[in-house]
Amino acid sequence: MALSPTEITTLTKHAIEAKSKAYCPYSNFRVGAALLTTSGDIISGANVENASYPVGTCAERVAFGTAIVAGHRDFKALAVATDTKPPAASPCGMCRQFIREFTSADFPIYLVDGDGGYRVTTRGELLPDSFGPENLLPPS
Repeated sequence: MALSPTEITTLTKHAIEAKSKAYCPYSNFRVGAALLTTSGDIISGANVENASYPVGTCAERVAFGTAIVAGHRDFKALAVATDTKPPAASPCGMCRQFIREFTSADFPIYLVDGDGGYRVTTRGELLPDSFGPENLLPPS
């Protein structure tokens, strides 16, 4: 499902704004995410670090978790913004798997760089041959 130019602009703007709310005193690597639901809502998230590094949470997982708790289950697109100069950074492996749980292979992900430019990819391109709920054995 293609986004309109207005939806792309709005979604990337929200991701950039979310980036400003990141709590990243250890890495100083700010990440903002904005998730567009099929109902038109935008749910934002930012990375939240912790002194015990593995305990931190990525912006993408914050956005999806917030959306799920709010009752959303259908999503149209995701934008992820960082301060990196072109090319834009992409989600980490853990986030790719997390995104996989709630989206289809053709789900668009807009990767926004520090200059405000973006490139679009899909969840399937970021995580080919992925593992999902359909790969689990049915309960015995």
